[in-house]
Amino acid sequence: MAGGLVALLDDIAALVKLTAASLDDIAVGAAKASVKSLGVVVDDAAVTPQYVAGLSPKRELPIIWKIAVGSIRNKLLIILPVILLLSQFAPWALTPILMIGGTYLVFEGAEKVLEAVGVIKPHGSGSADGVRDEKSIIGAAVRTDLVLSAEIMVISLNEVAHETLLNRALILVLIAVIMTVGVYGVVGLIVKMDDVGLHLAQKSSRFTQKVGRGLVKGMPILMSVLGKVGVVAMLWVGGHLLLVGMDELGFHAPYGFVHHMEMLVHDATGSAGAVLGWLVNTAFSCVAGFIVGCVVTAVVMGINKLRGKH
Repeated sequence: MAGGLVALLDDIAALVKLTAASLDDIAVGAAKASVKSLGVVVDDAAVTPQYVAGLSPKRELPIIWKIAVGSIRNKLLIILPVILLLSQFAPWALTPILMIGGTYLVFEGAEKVLEAVGVIKPHGSGSADGVRDEKSIIGAAVRTDLVLSAEIMVISLNEVAHETLLNRALILVLIAVIMTVGVYGVVGLIVKMDDVGLHLAQKSSRFTQKVGRGLVKGMPILMSVLGKVGVVAMLWVGGHLLLVGMDELGFHAPYGFVHHMEMLVHDATGSAGAVLGWLVNTAFSCVAGFIVGCVVTAVVMGINKLRGKH
């Protein structure tokens, strides 16, 4: 009896060690994959604040919370099962899906640019029904997040493709939670910094008051800059998805040209080559995204006009 109990305890100890090792592997895998997708995470954080710009301060955090809930739902209930199944049974389908998402991003980015320069009229900017307006804002933000989250998850998946299916799933769940909390925590902090500044401006310390007034004056500028960065991020990420996707599907010329120009700048600029080469790649991705986005915008507007006539 005692021998059987000892054997059972040994088995339990071995299982605990195996579980601990697996958890270590999952943590390490999540860390490596998170670093690889960091660029897209920054884009996500830059894109989101534009959706609450100009809204009542009381509604900013509730809307960000709803977008965050939509984001984690996107990652765990839609993206995660789809990419795990595709990676297991049809890995070739991941690239076309990302390209469809990239097309949506460049359409949204190009539409905002065309609205800003007056080529097309802004739509959905006014509504007597505030609730309906918030729903449209949240819906647009969650749709954009779906594409950015998909790229984050696919990049992460590529980094842990050697793991077992269970480990891949656990790593991606961990990344989904960490990225969502990180991105929307930062976004919430950004949009409420003016309130923090107002609170500091009412303190007795002169230095604290100066810091508070600086935050109050600076936050509208920061929000405006982030809105513009968000539009550029949509064009960049979407254009890059399209260029890389075409290259992976066998249409090598577009991305081959961009990569060639990137390497020319990289090799010609010495120690700054890596940064300048990346900027060249980003610039070409933005231009390609804007061109495709303009075409898609024209098609969508044409379809809308035809639907309006009928």
